[in-house]
Amino acid sequence: MARVYLDHNATSPLDPRVREAMLPWLGESFGNPSSVHAFGQAARSAVEEARERVAALLGAAPLEIVFTASGTEANNAVLADVARRCRESGRESGPESGRCGHLVLSGIEHPSIREAAARLERSGLAVTRVAPAADGVVSPAAVEAALRPDTLLVCLMLANNELGTLQPVARVAALCRGRGIPVLSDAVQAVGKIAVDAGELGVDYLTLGAHKFGGPLGAAALWIRKGAPFEGFLVGGGQERRRRASTENVPAIVGLGAAAALAQGEGGERTARLAALRDRFEAGLAAVPDAVVHCAASPRLPNTSNVAFPGVEGESLLIRLDLAGFAVSTGSACSSGAVEPSRTLLAAGIPAAEALSSIRVSFGPENSAREVDGFLAALSRETAALRRVAPGSRTPRAAGARAR
Repeated sequence: MARVYLDHNATSPLDPRVREAMLPWLGESFGNPSSVHAFGQAARSAVEEARERVAALLGAAPLEIVFTASGTEANNAVLADVARRCRESGRESGPESGRCGHLVLSGIEHPSIREAAARLERSGLAVTRVAPAADGVVSPAAVEAALRPDTLLVCLMLANNELGTLQPVARVAALCRGRGIPVLSDAVQAVGKIAVDAGELGVDYLTLGAHKFGGPLGAAALWIRKGAPFEGFLVGGGQERRRRASTENVPAIVGLGAAAALAQGEGGERTARLAALRDRFEAGLAAVPDAVVHCAASPRLPNTSNVAFPGVEGESLLIRLDLAGFAVSTGSACSSGAVEPSRTLLAAGIPAAEALSSIRVSFGPENSAREVDGFLAALSRETAALRRVAPGSRTPRAAGARAR
């Protein structure tokens, strides 16, 4: 049975052209980039070429790019650095004695920011979480209202990994810049799917991950605006200009550079192709009774649909679709493992029962219109089967998909 992969927001297949670029560094090319001999200098040259390619994709300068092992590490590094500087300054503020500064983050951040902020909150920083509106978009006015004189950092992702909604990062960054407050934008889901220019966004820190756009697992990057404060939390070596100590993972970094170059060269065509697949899928949902497309009217990633099927348990549907040869998810891959409503969907005001009936479909460049049509047929078949198993659980509505 041919299997169809529709979970590209979790991870994407390694592009064969990226694999080809990596292969020499998995065999005959093996130098340590910090070594001064020819083997080491060849590795250093490969790392710096990749840095230039990532910088070009972001409209940035190569020296602003720090390679990391994951987007999670990159996000954690920024929050840890803010906490370190706050502790070192001995700055206390806020109504509670012992509080050291304040963080603002959206209520739909990736767990790598959400949980890092919660840890800092337990250690003394105040944290304000700003919920999105019903359209899945965080209001700049709501972020502005949350700012305080002691706010040290604002975190707002560029594209939500579950709903696909694009956030008004540039507008929020402009508000914060006038107050001297730095902004971190997790752009892991956006880079490679839409055009991202770090300078135009006006943020101070931006993160991306190779495996979301045809690159390898284990390679990511943190963009740091020139002049923005940052000291890495990994120490013990001079790598990455002392911003991230650790011997560079040359094969993975080369793969990230290759994926970045492909994304830059094929970006417009790739975005249009993904949007066509998503739109074909959502139009076809009219044949699936009661399907609800979340945030359909909002600006979204071109490849992402989050859909609820009232009366159907999302986890059960996922399993049946997998057995039928289609891989989707019920939300963030970093949050899987427990059957509970998505925090992101709940934060957007989606009822718990509807959140539990939702799946995320995320397309990739290798998917085809034929696969979309086959998936729609499987969805219609499997949702009907699950509703027969649990009669009476379906919420009556007019047939056909609707937007929410």
